[in-house]
Amino acid sequence: MSHIFPRHCHSSMPTAVDGDGCFLIDENGKRYFDGSGGAAVSCLGHSNERVIHAIKDQAAALAYAHTSFFTTQPAEDLANLLIDNAPGDLDRVYLVSGGSEAVEAALKLARQFHLENGEPNRKHVIARRQSYHGNTLGALAAGGNEWRKQQFSPLLIDVSHIAPCYEYAERRDDESLEDYGLRVANELEAEILRLGPENVMAFLAEPVVGATLGAVPPVEGYFKRIREICDQYGVLLILDEVMCGMGRTGHLFACEAEGIAPDILCIAKGLGAGYQPIGAMLCTSQIYDAIANGTGFFQHGHTYLAHPIAAAVGRAVLSEILDNDLVLQVRKRGEFLGRELNRVFGQHPHVGDIRGRGLFWGIELVEDRDTKTPFDPSLGLAGKIKKAAFAEGLACYPMPGTRDGRSGDHVMLAPPFIASEVELAEAMQSLDRALCTTI
Repeated sequence: MSHIFPRHCHSSMPTAVDGDGCFLIDENGKRYFDGSGGAAVSCLGHSNERVIHAIKDQAAALAYAHTSFFTTQPAEDLANLLIDNAPGDLDRVYLVSGGSEAVEAALKLARQFHLENGEPNRKHVIARRQSYHGNTLGALAAGGNEWRKQQFSPLLIDVSHIAPCYEYAERRDDESLEDYGLRVANELEAEILRLGPENVMAFLAEPVVGATLGAVPPVEGYFKRIREICDQYGVLLILDEVMCGMGRTGHLFACEAEGIAPDILCIAKGLGAGYQPIGAMLCTSQIYDAIANGTGFFQHGHTYLAHPIAAAVGRAVLSEILDNDLVLQVRKRGEFLGRELNRVFGQHPHVGDIRGRGLFWGIELVEDRDTKTPFDPSLGLAGKIKKAAFAEGLACYPMPGTRDGRSGDHVMLAPPFIASEVELAEAMQSLDRALCTTI
């Protein structure tokens, strides 16, 4: 009898006992291709020697030092490596244990920045519908997925939500891509004006939307307009790259594809590649200096900030990505995966959209391709596909509620950066068989 409190009390799962490259292996020896990298985490696969040695070496030298007493060399080195490769004016790194912590830190820092800057009325956060920013209360409130939030709504702060940049389902027939992007971006300006520009502290968004929409990239020009609006009204731009960052989209930082940089940026998942829990919040020198030249104290913290072993892992993972030019490999493998997805599923009667960047792809499933009508939520399609794919030896990331938190289904794919074309092609055949048995 297990005493583990699982995610779902009525599910029975195999026990993972080993990892080999892009595969997970259960107690019966069955191999599963890690087609979603867990949750877009395992970017280097499951047996990277450089990272394994980093864990062993750091654990042998120093396991833990609290950040109220010490800094450590792994933390300093990781921060330097991140900033050396970061976009724009990002200059400081706050190391945490995961994505939700990074977003919480970003929201608190945005608020404290405005306080230190003499603008105490700035308290409102604006985010987007059908977004996901984490499961702690502040991050959950900022997220725009109502299904995830509904039972906890009495505990959550009030956050405004505007439209996502979700061209497949929400662009009008008479709109060009450019006009659509400008229209939904301008919703931010309208919401800032509604709340009062002097009252808004930050806008939070994922450059490529992950779990809740299924790897949806923005249309060209959308984020440039968002950046202009934030600058015009003194609103901080926080980008959540927890899922889409660290090379996942074919750029080390996903925002680089949009030609912009944020004021605050959140990363996690791929930063530790699954070997250790780690995340980071990066901010500009302007934001850091407001604190340093004011109270000098960021009123926030966790026990495992900048954990030495986690920082050593992050340094090893990032070095592995940079030294082996894995970002370029992600682009090349991503082009192959995109072609393969379109070859296998492009004419499928229930595949409405195939979208993505790098090794971050989504397939949206519909009952009717012409009308883009989603399946009835009562069918539980996403769960059935996950189960069928798993039986085929493929771990992928199907999710319900794509359109509005209730209706719509998609399958998200985020395989390790080291996946071969043969492995990717075989995984698509597995997914094809899973769809055939469920739709």
